[in-house]
Amino acid sequence: MFYGAVVWDPFLIVAQIVCLQCLYYLTLGVFMTILVGTRVSRMSLVYFFDYATVAASTVTGWCVIASFILSSLAGAGYMLYLIERAKKCLDFSATLYIIHLFICIIYGGWPSSITWWVVNGTGLAVMALLGEYLCIRRELREIPITRYRSNV
Repeated sequence: MFYGAVVWDPFLIVAQIVCLQCLYYLTLGVFMTILVGTRVSRMSLVYFFDYATVAASTVTGWCVIASFILSSLAGAGYMLYLIERAKKCLDFSATLYIIHLFICIIYGGWPSSITWWVVNGTGLAVMALLGEYLCIRRELREIPITRYRSNV
């Protein structure tokens, strides 16, 4: 089916959002386990959703920041296979980070740390721009057409 002929499917969109969100948190968990889990005695959801852990003043805080940025890089790769359209990458990236903001508000209150906002804004920009770049590269790839010459 051609890209312009795709019918609007809200169930597909919701499924893509849920899948992207789950993959993002799964990747974040892997990076947190590798980078932060070696530095703290006990891992918890505090490192995922509490804005106070995203701090540039401690080594653990820098590990949390690196985990978020690496997860946004991986999220761009996920969008290449889940979303497949460059013009939708910003929408899905923004949706992911808005949902993350709501979860953070429910978990630990309004994020009042400027570092939290900078890290998540950077993550949003990295995920959206790199996702668009990867999708555009795929969309602009030449379609291989084999030409058979008939011997007449």
